[in-house]
Amino acid sequence: MDIPTLQQRLRQFAADRDWQPYQTPKNLAMAMTVEAAELLEIFQWLTPEQSLDLSDDQRRHLGEELSDVLLYLVQIADHGGVDLDAAVERKLAMNAIKHPAKKS
Repeated sequence: MDIPTLQQRLRQFAADRDWQPYQTPKNLAMAMTVEAAELLEIFQWLTPEQSLDLSDDQRRHLGEELSDVLLYLVQIADHGGVDLDAAVERKLAMNAIKHPAKKS
């Protein structure tokens, strides 16, 4: 996935609908949490085992909700001036230091 291209597509999508005034980092973050709650709803009453063995319909729905969360996240980064590639690399490096792999 090419994040800068996706961000451009999302900017154009919003511009085509005159949504720019509403697409602030605050509003996008709030919308993302609503979508994250919809993602959680898929698993709400499943056992851990059931959550690992979703039906085709559940998996399709999961993909839709994951996409919603991702699209909002990408837009928040875009509007906030965050380079997601660099931020992810930096965070992975920090996590590797904080949580080193155990050597056997």
